[in-house]
Amino acid sequence: MTCFPGSDPILDCAAAAAFEQSYFDGDEAREWDAMQRAGTAVADALLRDLQMAGVPLSEPGRVLLLVGKGHNGGDALLAGARLLARTSWTVEVGFVFGQNRLRPLAVAAWRKLQHQGGAGRVKAVRSSAVEGQRYLAVLDGVFGFQFRSPLPDVAKHWFGASQGATTRFRGSVDLPSGLDEDGAFVADATYATGILKSPLLSCPGAGRLRYLDLGFFELEAQGKQRVLKASILDPLRALRPVGSDKRSYGQLAVIGGSRAYPGAVGLSVAAALLSGVGNVMAFVPESQAAAFAARWPEAMWMGCAETEEGSIAMEAGLDVRRHLQRASALLIGPGLGREPETMALVAELIRDSRIPLVLDADALQADLVRCGDAVRILTPHAGELARLKLDAGEMPENCTIVRKGPITRIEHENVTYHSIEGGPGLARGGSGDMLAGLIGGRLAATPDQPAQAAMQATFWHGRAARRLGESQGEVSVRNSALIDHLNPVLREGTAE
Repeated sequence: MTCFPGSDPILDCAAAAAFEQSYFDGDEAREWDAMQRAGTAVADALLRDLQMAGVPLSEPGRVLLLVGKGHNGGDALLAGARLLARTSWTVEVGFVFGQNRLRPLAVAAWRKLQHQGGAGRVKAVRSSAVEGQRYLAVLDGVFGFQFRSPLPDVAKHWFGASQGATTRFRGSVDLPSGLDEDGAFVADATYATGILKSPLLSCPGAGRLRYLDLGFFELEAQGKQRVLKASILDPLRALRPVGSDKRSYGQLAVIGGSRAYPGAVGLSVAAALLSGVGNVMAFVPESQAAAFAARWPEAMWMGCAETEEGSIAMEAGLDVRRHLQRASALLIGPGLGREPETMALVAELIRDSRIPLVLDADALQADLVRCGDAVRILTPHAGELARLKLDAGEMPENCTIVRKGPITRIEHENVTYHSIEGGPGLARGGSGDMLAGLIGGRLAATPDQPAQAAMQATFWHGRAARRLGESQGEVSVRNSALIDHLNPVLREGTAE
């Protein structure tokens, strides 16, 4: 099994415990260093999420930390110290099991928080002083992956009290304390520190997942369940070779558009133009080509013969095939429609293709995805998955599947790569069209690396949506606006 760089293994709780025991080997100095990095990463991620929730970081306010005995409590306390350094806020601390039960590193973290806050900005509080109060955020650092059922009554009491407080955002360190038990902490986001634990993938109380890479894993770390991280985009951040030209980066052909669905192919091409591909040519119904060319002149728009209903006609096939000889990848489907004549042409093109394919939207039909032997990437959402009844055991070896959802899963050679970026900000029409364009562009630029193309595009697309949410919120935005955040994602480097 070969795993791609830019991803880390996802571990269950037992494997995570064994890994940490081996990794730290009782070295408290190394544990303290990791705890400090975790606290900083949690605070920075929390601040980004608060911006998304519309919290003004420049105004005064309070944050409540719920602290357990050990490492999770220490992470939360150090996150509090970082918050104090970056804002004018005050921090209140609820020691769920009592301050005298803190373990040594958590004690050190509490001292650092007190030192950072000085007089008046840090105080310990009782649960009776929490309910009914107003906080900018509540951060749960009570239990980690070593939690064992049942949830203690004292923890339930604290969680109930915090639930009675008014807050803009609720976050958890590592795992929501209590996981799915009655009375467990319910988070808007969970900050997985160093290792993403597998229970988070199916925990409804975890909210948005944020993987905070602390550098625990070597490049060769194996695992069939993996999480993508920002370094998957590092090849796109490098300077291009001086002697390259547009032919060095491939040409993507796009087939799509119809009178009924004219916008989808435009969104796909708009995203493809920013993917790094050398050239984009799009085959659309001839009545639409001029309007598209006026809006996106960087692409070559090929007007195709139309059916009476406004879809691409079979007679366009000869001209399409002639131009496809220059392409290095082919994207079929955005806004295509399902007219029998159009589907017949698409079936022939897929069957005869000698270049890798991206099949999206209306091209995701059971007979089409198994047609021909060209390498292909499929991009189904939940409804298309139900229609296709995709079974990984039945799919050809040349197929990479991008299963779109709240967590998008890229399946390749019996390994599943999870992209936890984007989230509910992508829950609107047009998201998939832009993702298809990015995947197609990356595939055209690197046609011999289809899985990597799918991973890069999926992570990039999700991270751009997250940046859009941070700048404009998740509700009153147009999805096409995420295109403007593709470049900033690459410019921000590998910072999580």
